[in-house]
Amino acid sequence: MELVLLAPVLVLLLLFVVTVGRFASARGLVDDAAHQAARAASLTRSPSAADQAARDAARRALDGAGVSCSSLAVAVDTAGFAPGAHVRVTVSCTVSLSEMGALGVPGHRTLTGQASSVLDQHRGVALQFANSDVFDGANSRVGGGEGRV
Repeated sequence: MELVLLAPVLVLLLLFVVTVGRFASARGLVDDAAHQAARAASLTRSPSAADQAARDAARRALDGAGVSCSSLAVAVDTAGFAPGAHVRVTVSCTVSLSEMGALGVPGHRTLTGQASSVLDQHRGVALQFANSDVFDGANSRVGGGEGRV
C-alpha cells in the first residue's frame, strides 16, 4: 500500500533527474561547440575568415549534437590576430526548458561556453592587399612585365 503512494513521487524524482542530466549534457555540448569554433577560427589566415569559420563550426557542432537553439550568438575575439596570439570564442545558446526533459518545465535558459585557441607560431597570416596590388602579369616592377616572378 505504501509503495502505491510513493510511486508518483518516485516517478517525478526520476523525471527531475533526467531533466537535470539533459541540461548538463546540453551545457557540455555548448562548451564543445565553443572549442570547435575556436579551433576552426585559429586555422584561418584572417580575422574575417576566423569570424565566419567560428560561426559555421559552432552551428554545425550544435546541429550535429541535436541541440536546438532558439537563439544562437557566437562572439569571436580576434584582437591582435597574429602568430602566437589567442582567438577567443564565446557561444551562447538559448534553449527551451520544455525540450530538456519530460517534466514540461516552461521557460528558456541561455547556456554559454567559452574557449580559446592559439594561432600557430609558424603559420602565416594573410596580407591585406587591395586587388590592384596583386600581381597581374603586367606589373613592370615584378618580372619585367613578362608574367613571371
